[in-house]
Amino acid sequence: MTAPLDKPEPGRFERPPSIRSLIMLEATAAMMRGRKRPSFGTQVEISLRPQGDNRWHAKFLASDTPEGIDAVASREADLAIINPSAVLTLAYRGAGVYRRPLPVRAVAVLPQYDFFMFAVPADSGLRYVEEIAEKRYPLKVSIRGQEPNHSVHLVLADILAAAGCPLADFESWGGEVFYDAGMASGAGRLGAVATGERTAIFDEAWPVWGVKALQQGMTFLSLREPALERLTAMGYRRSTITPEIAPGLEGDIEVIDFSGWPLFCHAEASDELIERFCAALDEQRDVIPWDGPGPLPLERMCGNYPEAPLDVPLHPAARRYWLAKGYL
Repeated sequence: MTAPLDKPEPGRFERPPSIRSLIMLEATAAMMRGRKRPSFGTQVEISLRPQGDNRWHAKFLASDTPEGIDAVASREADLAIINPSAVLTLAYRGAGVYRRPLPVRAVAVLPQYDFFMFAVPADSGLRYVEEIAEKRYPLKVSIRGQEPNHSVHLVLADILAAAGCPLADFESWGGEVFYDAGMASGAGRLGAVATGERTAIFDEAWPVWGVKALQQGMTFLSLREPALERLTAMGYRRSTITPEIAPGLEGDIEVIDFSGWPLFCHAEASDELIERFCAALDEQRDVIPWDGPGPLPLERMCGNYPEAPLDVPLHPAARRYWLAKGYL
């Protein structure tokens, strides 16, 4: 008969309910930190409640679609994360697809510097997004085929509408629109451009494919000032892609920003919940991954920076915590 590993020590199992949950949470985190893309998914939903209570007291969502905004606004979720920051700003202002302001507040913004890019052949003669419609240029456009409610599609629709170049019109002048899997990298969507199956890519994720597109003979289109003004009035931010950022680019390109991963909550979220969540970020800043080296840069996650835009007010409890800790 196999002997037990150890005799129970006094106080060792003071929190067995927490231990059960931590086993699941830590194992899930390990699965998602693996080198290979997790086959079970990269998005999570977490619910918490005290032992013996039949009501869930907190629900967290981690997704890359705006569904978290609706869930938080309707109190179906307590905390969520979205990319880019601009989508949360639209919801807060009641702009774009959001017909009325929603009661959302920021907790912090995970930094990530990015743009929305319109990549076309360098020999197309196109310089502006608006010229696609003006010249009725027949592009074979590759758009990310991920969920139709992904932020990419929402932002793309707003940009093209502001530029007077809606996607629905492309086929009327011989263009084609394809919804392709994944980002533009490797042998996928950029590979399709190399073979002529596609001639343009509209997408975000500059670090993944931006420089590769330039090296492959593509260039990026600018937006004209009227379109930029319409979009910034809604809540978007403009950015400039310079030759310093993108070696091989000839001149500056004016685009719409796609930066930031804001963590957010309902305007009336519990102060205790938000304070404890901020404290957890602080406590785990050395192990939580982000788009950069070292621990979470909390001092740049609660202010207003190019890589972490913050155009939505902080929840009062979050603001108090970041101020008290000297991050804000």
